[in-house]
Amino acid sequence: MPATSPAHPRRRRRTNRLLVTAAGVLTVGALAAAALPGSASAGEQGGKGQGHGHQHGRYQDVQLLSFNDLHGNLEPPTGSSGRVTELQPDGTTKTIDAGGAEYLATHLRQARKGNAYSITAAGGDMVGASPLISGLFHDEPTIEALNKLDLDVTSVGNHEFDEGAKELARLQNGGCHPTDGCYTDKTFQGADFPYLSANVLNEKTEKPLLKPYWVWKKKDVKVGFIGVTLEGTPNIVSAEGVKGLVFKDEVETINKYAKELRRKGVKSIVALIHEGGFPASPNYNYDCDAPGAGDGISGPIADIAKNVSPEVDALVTGHTHNAYVCTIPDPAGNPRMVTSAASFGRLYTDTTLTYDRRTGDIARTAVKSANHVVSRDVPKAPDMTRLIDKWNTLAAPIGNRAIGYISGDIVKDGTESPLGDLIADAQLAYARTLDPETDLALMNPGGVRASLTYAASGAEGDGVVTFAEAFTVQPFANTVNLQTFTGEQLIQALKEQVSGSNEAAPKILQVSDGLTYTLDLTKSGADRVVTDSIRLNGEAIDPSASYRVATNSFLAGGGDGFTTLGQGADDLVGDDDLKALEQYLTANSSAGSPLAPPAADRITIVR
Repeated sequence: MPATSPAHPRRRRRTNRLLVTAAGVLTVGALAAAALPGSASAGEQGGKGQGHGHQHGRYQDVQLLSFNDLHGNLEPPTGSSGRVTELQPDGTTKTIDAGGAEYLATHLRQARKGNAYSITAAGGDMVGASPLISGLFHDEPTIEALNKLDLDVTSVGNHEFDEGAKELARLQNGGCHPTDGCYTDKTFQGADFPYLSANVLNEKTEKPLLKPYWVWKKKDVKVGFIGVTLEGTPNIVSAEGVKGLVFKDEVETINKYAKELRRKGVKSIVALIHEGGFPASPNYNYDCDAPGAGDGISGPIADIAKNVSPEVDALVTGHTHNAYVCTIPDPAGNPRMVTSAASFGRLYTDTTLTYDRRTGDIARTAVKSANHVVSRDVPKAPDMTRLIDKWNTLAAPIGNRAIGYISGDIVKDGTESPLGDLIADAQLAYARTLDPETDLALMNPGGVRASLTYAASGAEGDGVVTFAEAFTVQPFANTVNLQTFTGEQLIQALKEQVSGSNEAAPKILQVSDGLTYTLDLTKSGADRVVTDSIRLNGEAIDPSASYRVATNSFLAGGGDGFTTLGQGADDLVGDDDLKALEQYLTANSSAGSPLAPPAADRITIVR
């Protein structure tokens, strides 16, 4: 049982680096912190900051270090989640193992050396969908780690709302968890940095849930930060997590508060936006501007960047887990940096903002930026090692338990992934214990957070799947839900993978054994799902027949744009989806007969 202890007064915020003005939670406040902009060339690779030369007179270089989408990855992430691809001068690529809070701390501390004016900012999703070491404790370990990293400010992301607004407020302000209590003999102190949520409003008061902006000040230099998450957050978070909240347009919100900051005399402004784009290359150091300014990236952030007020000097972004440092012209046609540091703490961005003391603004033409690898060839930060060891000791009795055996890596990568099929099969098997007439199971790809790797992550041995590893794969605590659909509804749900809100960025459901169809990517919209090809156990789907379908509770609520999956009948709510995976692995594998990776051949893809 978790320990409990009385609340203690909040510890004093650090003041040696920052002077701030603040407004309270649930009000429009005057707070801001740092974010990062920049434009990298293909030759810039991981290492220390690229130099901050102006330190005297009219101009002052301000270092902006940033990262995004950490998702509680305190330990080095495994498999493809723990690697980045680097473009070499000769055009070849190199894969580098990256990430881990012990290494991130060292890299950030090294980058700050010699930079008296340095800010560290983040673009949201610091918590949520986290590995066991953090997720088991409602992400308190990650907040403690971010405090040690001297994070100055972050925007909220969609995953900050996984457990609702009250839990987000607790992460900000501290206190024991309302159900699980305190995990140690010390009360959780909360974040030393402000979470910004300018476009997330309390439905009743119509005021921002948390502070909309924050201002970093040192001597006569001040930089304002506005934080927003994607307007579509309610579509990708459970309904309970966003209950009582309204999510406003990102551009309108940023422009509103940029004007307010300028009225308050703050002319240097950075927007922290938890929304992102898709670069033309997977290499973290790809020259995004090589095709032309703004041409090396597509997706939502490109449209946002083109419409955010010219008063904003740089955009630090996230959400898509991609790496880019791009120049996208603002509405006035002036160059403006837009950056993202991939995910899971594998990269950080180092941006130089040259502050003009005469105008109080950023000299936009002098902005420089580059992504750097959080390589594992540097010393581990001892304080971060101690933090990880503390929480691992508490998690070990639960996390180290073996629940299954595999004969090779079961990866989450691909349009249809072996791990996605495995999870769908596990949910179908579990659902049939509740209702033997269950026909099939569907799993959302975004709910599969990491691959299962054959190599041991600890002392368990190769091929052993621990509860901690399974938790990292499915950390959301969704339930397995059963609903009845007509064949026509089932066909419509499959077409929603590639139409409506999913047309531009398809979300291909992972399907259980027996369901097959063709996905023709040469076509557009809903036509990409070839209706006549859809088969269940070899038979065509009958539009007028009834089918019993298992999904997780997120999909059953219409999440990810699958509105039809929220319209089923005869609902039956089962147990945790992670328990379904655990039961399947235990029942279908052993040390002598490990489970082989599924073939991922249920969806025929035409390109």
